[in-house]
Amino acid sequence: MQLYKVIHRAPWRVVKISTKRQQLRFRRAMVALKIALAQEKLETKEMLSIYKRYTQGQTNKAELKRANEQFVDILKGLGLGVFAILPFAPLTIPLVVKLGRLVGVDVLPSSFNINKPLKDIDAEIDQQNQKEKSNSALKK
Repeated sequence: MQLYKVIHRAPWRVVKISTKRQQLRFRRAMVALKIALAQEKLETKEMLSIYKRYTQGQTNKAELKRANEQFVDILKGLGLGVFAILPFAPLTIPLVVKLGRLVGVDVLPSSFNINKPLKDIDAEIDQQNQKEKSNSALKK
């Protein structure tokens, strides 16, 4: 035990800091996922409206091309959904994504490929915390 105290002067502090770091990393990942899913939702709604206008003959080639690209993104998401059902999904999905990058195939939908800066994600987390605090204050 003496050796452990020499190596780490404040072992509990180190544990607390690493725990906080992991919690923050997880929270950032969840907020980034939420942002990507919200963007995917908006793009899908736009795609459906473009296809609706296409059936009425009110679209141009550029809009139709954008709608088709979104449809391909939906198919990519469905393809990854198959791997989510398989056992060991937390291992297979990152493996498929990594292999896709090695081969040169984009496996993830386009909204998941955007890397937002950590400052933007932290600002989003702060906004959510403020909303939660204001909602809890209103309930009381």
